[in-house]
Amino acid sequence: MSNFKILIIILAVIVIGGAGLLIAKNKNDDTNKDQPKDKVTLALDWTPNTNHTGIYAAQQNGWYAEENIELEIIPYASTPSDVLVSSGKADVGIGFTEGVVASAATDSPVVSIAAIISNNTSSIATRASDNIDSLADLDGKIYGGYGAPYEEPVMRQAIENDGGEGDFKQVVVNTAPIDALESKKVDFVWIYDGWEGIEAKRRGFDIKQFPVVEHGIPDYSTPNIITSPQTIAEKSDVLERFMKATSRGYEFARLNANEAATLLIKAAPAGTFPDEELVYESQRYLSPRYQSEGKAWGLQDPQFWRNYPEFMVANNAVVDVAGNPIESIDFDSLYTNEFLE
Repeated sequence: MSNFKILIIILAVIVIGGAGLLIAKNKNDDTNKDQPKDKVTLALDWTPNTNHTGIYAAQQNGWYAEENIELEIIPYASTPSDVLVSSGKADVGIGFTEGVVASAATDSPVVSIAAIISNNTSSIATRASDNIDSLADLDGKIYGGYGAPYEEPVMRQAIENDGGEGDFKQVVVNTAPIDALESKKVDFVWIYDGWEGIEAKRRGFDIKQFPVVEHGIPDYSTPNIITSPQTIAEKSDVLERFMKATSRGYEFARLNANEAATLLIKAAPAGTFPDEELVYESQRYLSPRYQSEGKAWGLQDPQFWRNYPEFMVANNAVVDVAGNPIESIDFDSLYTNEFLE
């Protein structure tokens, strides 16, 4: 047989085989289109911001749909996301280590299934004009917070670690912490560097930031994606597909900060971002911090789920349903990496 005839036969096999694969793919695509999508409800912890970018990027790029998921994002309201998740009113939510620990102590457990930001990026902030050079200078000052039981121990320990007495007045603010600080209602607040820190500088308000992890507070990942033990038991396959699309979204946001910020602005309700450049600056700050070098996005460090929760328990910052401090907690029940590995 001539080489020419052999070549013709090979090409025919390739064409026929390719056509068969295309037909099979089209049949599979048609089947997926006909299948009802699994609805997943996600409760936000606050108004849309750059902590959430990976979720909006995955939604805008159609990656949840590719996983046969219809994602419904529940806007932030007065009910905390961990309450919505633990009560079954949301499948997943954006939560915090403190909320996960508090929920476990009150028999309404939630489980962290991914770390959105791999390390703590929060700081104690003061007015630059006050010339606070050490947290020890905050003795006798006024702290403005939200009234959560874990705030006072963190502030006190950080001040003591800088040589102070940890003696300050705590008040609950009804405005954003930066607003309370700028108006001189309080002397120091606890902020996220990647949002409030940038926001302050953009509006010309000079602040001094003291990262909490540099002042003796155990590091931890925050915020987190949370779900309930019941959802894990009943919808593990759905959670795996949800996390596959979500991981893809955060990887996209990590590598494409400006484009991801544009998707977030586009997807958020009109008027969410009066200062759109804040979103871009925040995204450029957070994108490289979504994951630790050499690790996949979302994977949680077991030590983070022991050291900081242990600090909370030791400082009576975790109470049961009767309001009494708990003495111990099952740290391993607070998180899982099973939907990322």
